[in-house]
Amino acid sequence: MSEQDAVAGLRWNNNISVVTITLISYEYFLLLDKEVKYVWKRPWSPMSYLYLIVRYLGLFLALLWGCWGGLLYIPKPVSYNLVVLMEWGYSAYGCIAEVILIWRLYALYNCSKLLLWILLGLFLPILAVSIGTDVLLYSRPNVFSVKEIITADAKYCTFSFKMGPMPAIYTSIPVACYDTLLLILAAAKLVKHLKERKKINEFDKPNIFGDIMGWHFNPGDEYLRALQRYCAIYSRSASHHQYLGYACL
Repeated sequence: MSEQDAVAGLRWNNNISVVTITLISYEYFLLLDKEVKYVWKRPWSPMSYLYLIVRYLGLFLALLWGCWGGLLYIPKPVSYNLVVLMEWGYSAYGCIAEVILIWRLYALYNCSKLLLWILLGLFLPILAVSIGTDVLLYSRPNVFSVKEIITADAKYCTFSFKMGPMPAIYTSIPVACYDTLLLILAAAKLVKHLKERKKINEFDKPNIFGDIMGWHFNPGDEYLRALQRYCAIYSRSASHHQYLGYACL
């Protein structure tokens, strides 16, 4: 890679980092009032702790990743430790997010014990793969390293695999498959919910003839009120009383 290509790549990285930091900061301050209202001011639960860990750990990692590389120059020894920290942090972030999604799926599927045990049984190997990947690939200097690139216009650090990126790709496949399974289960429940809402909306569509006559066939109290209005209309005429055979109060 030539020096011009390196500088162009560094500028592109810096531009992406600035955009990323801006969007993350905007999203954080945009939702801060809702976080205070629905999390900090409510009784604490295990889900509250998991939510805050995921939110602030993800915020910290995203800002750190945006600053690392070329936006801010960080010496090589410090850069290596930061990269290892980020890789371990992303693994922890992903595992905690999966735990939250498993918890939500357990609630959505009517607290199915079978589904819970299946998802937890598949999650434990995924957790082992994530920890093994961080230990074997990202925590050994002879496999994963950070190198410093110095040009006439810039000085920055980047990381590289001494044994190639394929082991990291292979270990990410089961994690991606498990995440896909969780998303499919969540999407299936969402589709079912939308179909049920569609049926309810079709049932609740207004009846034009009923609106003209002043009554509606709705369940519960709405039906009773509509029946009372219906009776009130016909109670004004004695002939209607005789026809119906009863008096409407």
